[in-house]
Amino acid sequence: MNIVSIYSKFPTNDDCIAHLGKVRWRSLPQCPYCEARDARPLPNTHRYQCRKCKTSFSVTVRTIFHHTHLPLQKWFLAIAIILNAKKGLSARQLSRDLQVNKDTAWRMSMKIREAMSERWQRNLLTGIVEADETYIGGKPRKGSGVHNKRGRGTKKNSGCRYG
Repeated sequence: MNIVSIYSKFPTNDDCIAHLGKVRWRSLPQCPYCEARDARPLPNTHRYQCRKCKTSFSVTVRTIFHHTHLPLQKWFLAIAIILNAKKGLSARQLSRDLQVNKDTAWRMSMKIREAMSERWQRNLLTGIVEADETYIGGKPRKGSGVHNKRGRGTKKNSGCRYG
C-alpha cells in the first residue's frame, strides 16, 4: 500500500481507529486483560469498558500504538514508508517524511520492526526466497588450484532462477 492510498483510505484518525478495531476484533471488542467479549463502548470516546473485569481499554492496548501521542494516521504512514523502502530507511529520513522528531521516528521504526519479528507474525515471512544475481558459497580454499574468477565466470552455484 502506498502513501496516496493510505491518505485516501484513512483520511482521519477515527478511520484508522475503526480499521484497527475491525482487523483486531472483527465484530465484538475483546478485553485485552481478561479476554472477555463482553464490553460496552464509553460515550464520546474511543474506549470500551469490560463488564467482567470493569477495566476500560482502547483498540490500541497491547499493540505498537499503545501509549503514543501521535495520531494513528502517522503510524500507518510510517508502516507504509518503511515497507516500501527498497534499501531500508534512516530515522532522519522518516522524521522528515512524517514531520516528527528524529528520536520519535527512530522509536516508531524500532516498534514496527519489532512487530514484524514477533513469533506469531514471523510465519507470514517464511517460504521460498528468490534472489536475482546471487552466488551461494564462499571463497575457494587455498591450495585447491582453482583460479578466482569474477562475475559469471566463477565456479560457485548461482542463485538465479530463470524460466
